[in-house]
Amino acid sequence: MLLKDKKILVGVTGSIAIYKSLDLIRLYIKAGAKVRVIMTEGAKKFISPLTFEAISQSKVLDETSENWDKNQDYNHIDIGKWSDIFVIAPSSANTINKLSNGLADNLLLQTALAYPRVKLLAPAANTMMLRNPITQASLKMLKLCNFEIISSQTKELVCKDVGDGAMAEPLDIFNATARELLKEEYWVNRKVVLSGGGTVEKIDEVRYISNFSSGKMAASMAKALYFKGADVCLVSTRGYEDIPKGVHLIPVQSSEEMSKYLVDAIRVAKKGTLSKATLMDDSRPELIQKRAFLFMIAAVSDYIPSFPQNGKLKKDTIGETWNLELKQNMDILSSLNKNDLITIGFKAEMDKKSAKQAAFSMLEKKNLDAVCLNILNDSQSFGSNDNEIELILEEKSHEFKGSKLDISLDILTTLENEFEKYA
Repeated sequence: MLLKDKKILVGVTGSIAIYKSLDLIRLYIKAGAKVRVIMTEGAKKFISPLTFEAISQSKVLDETSENWDKNQDYNHIDIGKWSDIFVIAPSSANTINKLSNGLADNLLLQTALAYPRVKLLAPAANTMMLRNPITQASLKMLKLCNFEIISSQTKELVCKDVGDGAMAEPLDIFNATARELLKEEYWVNRKVVLSGGGTVEKIDEVRYISNFSSGKMAASMAKALYFKGADVCLVSTRGYEDIPKGVHLIPVQSSEEMSKYLVDAIRVAKKGTLSKATLMDDSRPELIQKRAFLFMIAAVSDYIPSFPQNGKLKKDTIGETWNLELKQNMDILSSLNKNDLITIGFKAEMDKKSAKQAAFSMLEKKNLDAVCLNILNDSQSFGSNDNEIELILEEKSHEFKGSKLDISLDILTTLENEFEKYA
């Protein structure tokens, strides 16, 4: 229920991509949002209003149904007041160019002209129509006028041309909508680096040692941070297939590779983000630097092969038994320069009696600001969509239980309250 009780107005125009809008509305409804739809006459040539009414569970607003009864809000002014966000998907080239010129010759355009808040626009058009200098100029103008453009994608279009012009996937539009609705000033543009997944340590070219870590918790935390408005960089080995496109992903394998990219990502993050804040003594804005966060969620191998081999080791050469020599691996978290970072470590334990003490020990020895403790039952605990985490700080702790995404969002809210003293 990520978008529980959020009110989303969806505008659909005359484009073959309109069928994707049905899937988009399903995602909104499944996430707990309330959805209403505005259709142009061109849109009704592709899909009937009845279909959208069935999916959205509400009456469609079009040229024939606008109502100015004081007890209803189905008109181009009041429906905008009702909604938290206005998403136009698909938006045809005709609609894009009319919007940029302030034209309002249909109900959707009238609603957009009167709508004061952020509007999301998902273009869908033939490549040449979209690349036309007039359309490109219109998109640039709309970016200056409270519109967020969700980039189209390159694929085979319905006209059989291959090029840029296909509407973004429903999940990408959903993620962009959730980010606009859920972002918070504390996290907006704050740089955050995360590590995730179990590292893969090479034995030879076809074998490796690793662990059961799925990378899902790191991916959920990255997604939650993206929704909150952060500038997110995820360095991970696996589990990142469904993260939003706005997350900067660096796929890695070994602990050595992970360490290298984390060092680079942290160096960039420490440059910080300039944010406007109001001075206490007057109304002049000043620029402040938001401190970056590091979430070390990856399960880094404690031991790695001493002598990784090129090629494939043959069992005829190895013999009936194989004594694989391992050596202690680097401690990435201890080795990283954590100055000017708020650092959150993650620790997985199975011994309930000693788990909390181990987390406190990690907090102190590795110079962390907090530790997320996860007590596992067995190997089946890995890879699930749910979790139980205790967020341990120096003098207090907080417990969370539920889906990994819900837990991530709750942890971020708690961290914001705990570290609000830091810009």
